[in-house]
Amino acid sequence: MTLVDRPIRTGSQTHSSGPLLQVSDVRKSFATPQGPLAVLKGVTLSLAAGESLALLGESGSGKSTLLHLIGGLDDADGGAIVLDGVRVTGLDEAARAALRRERIGIVFQQFNLVPSLTVADNLAFQARIAGRCDDAWLAELTQRLGLSSLTLRYPEQLSGGQQQRVAIGRALAVKPRLLVADEPTGNLDEATGDEVLDLALDLIRRTGCGFLMVTHSTRLAARLDRRVTLASGVVVAA
Repeated sequence: MTLVDRPIRTGSQTHSSGPLLQVSDVRKSFATPQGPLAVLKGVTLSLAAGESLALLGESGSGKSTLLHLIGGLDDADGGAIVLDGVRVTGLDEAARAALRRERIGIVFQQFNLVPSLTVADNLAFQARIAGRCDDAWLAELTQRLGLSSLTLRYPEQLSGGQQQRVAIGRALAVKPRLLVADEPTGNLDEATGDEVLDLALDLIRRTGCGFLMVTHSTRLAARLDRRVTLASGVVVAA
């Protein structure tokens, strides 16, 4: 497949005809006192719209680093990442931020909710920044996530499971093309984690976005469409 550079069109709903996400020979190193540490050594994978993919591997295998590169939180040293026709690699920080606002929903393990905002305002936060706040969709998310009675509460007044539901809702409120999640159930007990993943998968099917989830759990990974395993910065199983 030819990797084509395309500009980011704010608010555009035009999508590419190839894979939603194409990662090709991506490399990333970090500086250490002992010299450069190669974390990703040439990773290649793809993801279709509406498909879910689990990214597995031991700690230090490069999973979170790859997720951050795909999510536009950092830039790769080499290779190419193309999301929905937009070449992510090489974009400056402002362009990556625009891409995150418009096309990517990110769910962090630590939730990262805004403590000074209510549940309702946290849910709408990214969509409002992107200028695409859909009140009907927000109402549906709030209801489906079981948050209707909690909209006036603040994050500190919520359980871990409730906070994670808000984080998922916030990421989906903008109707992203890609949802990425870094150990989204890692801080939850098994039953609550299963419930949160059930809701996330159902809402992903509802929106048709792609879903990439980093997890240590082979049990949870088995519930997604495909699995890719990283070891020492390369794909060892797909």
